[in-house]
Amino acid sequence: MDRMHLLYLLVPLAPLAGAIVVGVWGPRLGRAASHWICILGVAVSTAGSALILRDVLAGHSFNGDLYVWMTSGSLKFAIGFLIDPLTALMITVVSFVSLMVHIYTIGYMADDPGYTRFFSYISLFTFSMLMLVMSNNFLQLFFGWEAVGLVSYLLIGFWYTRPTAIYANLKAFLANRVGDFGFALGIGLIVAYFGSLDYATVFKAAPALSDKTLELVGVPQWSALTAICIGLFVGAMGKSAQVPLHVWLPDSMEGPTPISALIHAATMVTAGIFMVARMSPLFEHSEVALSFVAIIGATTALFMALLGIVQNDIKRVIAYSTLSQLGYMTVSLGVSAYPAAIFHLMTHAFFKALLFLAAGSVIIAMHHEQDMRNMGGLRRYMPVTYWTALVGALALCGIPPFAGFFSKDAIIEAAELSHVTGHGYAAFAVTIGVFITALYTFRMLFLTFHGEERFRHAAAHADAIEEPGHDAEHAHGDPHESPWVVTLPLVLLAIPSIYSGWAYVDRVLFGGYFGSSIAIAPQHAGLATMAEEWHGPWAFVLHGLGTLPFWLAVAGIACAWFFYVLRADLPNRIAERSGALYRLLLNNYYIDRFNDWFFAGGFRRIGRLFSDVGDRSVIDGFFVNGSARLVAATSALARQLQSGFVYQYAFAMVLGVVAFLFWWLTLRSA
Repeated sequence: MDRMHLLYLLVPLAPLAGAIVVGVWGPRLGRAASHWICILGVAVSTAGSALILRDVLAGHSFNGDLYVWMTSGSLKFAIGFLIDPLTALMITVVSFVSLMVHIYTIGYMADDPGYTRFFSYISLFTFSMLMLVMSNNFLQLFFGWEAVGLVSYLLIGFWYTRPTAIYANLKAFLANRVGDFGFALGIGLIVAYFGSLDYATVFKAAPALSDKTLELVGVPQWSALTAICIGLFVGAMGKSAQVPLHVWLPDSMEGPTPISALIHAATMVTAGIFMVARMSPLFEHSEVALSFVAIIGATTALFMALLGIVQNDIKRVIAYSTLSQLGYMTVSLGVSAYPAAIFHLMTHAFFKALLFLAAGSVIIAMHHEQDMRNMGGLRRYMPVTYWTALVGALALCGIPPFAGFFSKDAIIEAAELSHVTGHGYAAFAVTIGVFITALYTFRMLFLTFHGEERFRHAAAHADAIEEPGHDAEHAHGDPHESPWVVTLPLVLLAIPSIYSGWAYVDRVLFGGYFGSSIAIAPQHAGLATMAEEWHGPWAFVLHGLGTLPFWLAVAGIACAWFFYVLRADLPNRIAERSGALYRLLLNNYYIDRFNDWFFAGGFRRIGRLFSDVGDRSVIDGFFVNGSARLVAATSALARQLQSGFVYQYAFAMVLGVVAFLFWWLTLRSA
């Protein structure tokens, strides 16, 4: 095994080693040793990922098995790696963002009694995600997929003494199980029709099966590849929180802020986006599946953005922003602009992690107050947090030349150029979403950092909502900037949030960076059409200044300034007059209530029915107690026959002889 192959192993195993050491011996090692062990493991992974990316850019790749776990006939269950441009980009982004989160955690979780346990969890989370994106077969993909879900369950419910945290992690676990059921069905159909779990084998055989049909729900005209792709995408809907399986992600804010950044930025929620891009050789053979993906993504992008406008919890605003941006990525997948989806995944990872960590810095300064209505005027107290948050906000809104502009505008244009059914709705949703994104993003920024210093009126309320494990030091003093272990990751994430768009858009979108990693059919060549008009990033910026999305973003920022700085009294009056519409948004379109009543309540009612009728009446009442009563009745009858009186026995004998003679004479006469 050469040095590059050893490096492939080192990238995922270094965080795993840190997770095991700190998880087992963390309390003995102490806090400082524990966090440095985990940080060192992720730093090694980040450096290794950068070296792998450089090697891939030099034209090298790898696809091979490390070992075969089991064989069943011709089916092989193996663990292996696929190192290509898509993998190299993903592991670099994942490991870098994870490293920033690890460093940030030192400051954020400083007073938490579960300090070492948290570091062990986030390192294990990083290992799981790296194994997912580096896999070369569906078995390892499924392993990483489920491992990410399991560790996210532990992290969302990290403060396990909180009932809300336990509810949130159970909700995330169950919602993902629904998606994973479809994912498992998709993989099962792949095994049934392709007879292999290896990516290369399945992708190579896909064109030959494009006309294969199967009978599904009594309809034999279903394309086998369509059923496979929709099954796989249902899994992506769970992991990447697409409507209607999005309900878990806002509640995951119950976890500590560092894991909110890690889950929502570059890891768990992007697993579904990565998976669909990796499966592009399958999806390109199913127009139905692509349309389904585009419509689901457009619905998520638009309707989740609307929910961000009415949120008052700073972390929930960013959570709904994540849902909306994941919708953008999903639209891009549905219109076959896979490179644009991955490019937005990359830029979004930087500026969304930045926004989450900036929110955490604010929460620290506010002594763990998260309601923006109790903030305001923090700009003068937290200059580093403010300016880095402003960079993240501008990138999220798609203002040129920040990173989000290049990836978001590419998605909007690709949706407009597409011919997939539903592309018009998708283009409308992502275009209108630009205005809404700018509105809720700068609403958050203005309510937090500008205007009246409302936190002085809410100081007495701060201790009541304090997070577990944190003291209330300086609870009634002025807010102050966070320590360097918190602000350094903000600065380091702000840098790629500024430059990664114009620096890499040329190569990633139009320079053929992905090569054979992503397959795009000739009839879906929307990006190829854009490439014909491509004249470089700065020409793209100049063009963008005259397009509708840019002016919608400017209008959204202007509306946020007017409503939340100049006329701060208007939003409450509008909310009061909106009535049912405001309540609809505030209650998440009543989806959670419907789920609680229909699914959770329905299953509880079915359970009670089975308990009352099936268990108590049929099993206990009829079989268990009924058999006991039958034995008791038989025994009572038998006791009547065994009276102990001789004349009764003699009478029984005579009666028996008479019955026997009657039977015998009847038989003879016949």
